[in-house]
Amino acid sequence: MRVFAIADLHLSEAQPKPMTVFGSNWHGHPEAIFDRWRETVTDEDVVLLPGDLSWAMKLDGALVDLRRVAELPGTKVLSRGNHDYWWPSISKLRASLPPRMHALQNDAVRLGDVAVCGTRGWTTPGVEGWTPEDDRIYRRELERLTLALQSARSLNAPATVLMLHYPPSAPGFARSGFTDLIEEYRPTAVVYGHLHGVPVERSLRTWAGVPTHLVAADALKFRPKLVLETH
Repeated sequence: MRVFAIADLHLSEAQPKPMTVFGSNWHGHPEAIFDRWRETVTDEDVVLLPGDLSWAMKLDGALVDLRRVAELPGTKVLSRGNHDYWWPSISKLRASLPPRMHALQNDAVRLGDVAVCGTRGWTTPGVEGWTPEDDRIYRRELERLTLALQSARSLNAPATVLMLHYPPSAPGFARSGFTDLIEEYRPTAVVYGHLHGVPVERSLRTWAGVPTHLVAADALKFRPKLVLETH
């Protein structure tokens, strides 16, 4: 089984919103993602989608985008991003998802020999403009990440992939509470998105020996990235 990842699809079928404000490379990006996904992924694979899947504001609108993704090859695993305002209670979301599509929220799912866990994450202490509200959300996300990693460990899978939307390190690749948890639980791999216009070669690519992948769609030239293969 192969595990791919791609974040920040920013689909907007029900609520059109052009992404070309981030650069001309985003022109026609949904078709680029779908075409390259079909070229790369088979139905036996898993694709992780760590956040910012749809610009919709409500679940009904997001389901238009989710169904388009569900039609693509592979089993999909979703986690929330900072722009996924449509994300309802996890029970409502799971009841609404198309087949072979899983949503994570402070927990984990096992697919074959791989446990997948995740949470949104947040900005970290040291960023410009850090506020008491940022601190509150940051601490809450650390608690959620702990729950997710504990859930993954309980599944006793040979491999674990951690999904975050925000990068786990502080500015300048400094330590954070998220990287401390990566060191403590040592997942097999970490994937994250959120950063636009950042080349992969300038991103965080390992932490304490754990492979760490920036999978924002534009960084990947809109092609899902292979992050793990099991035999």
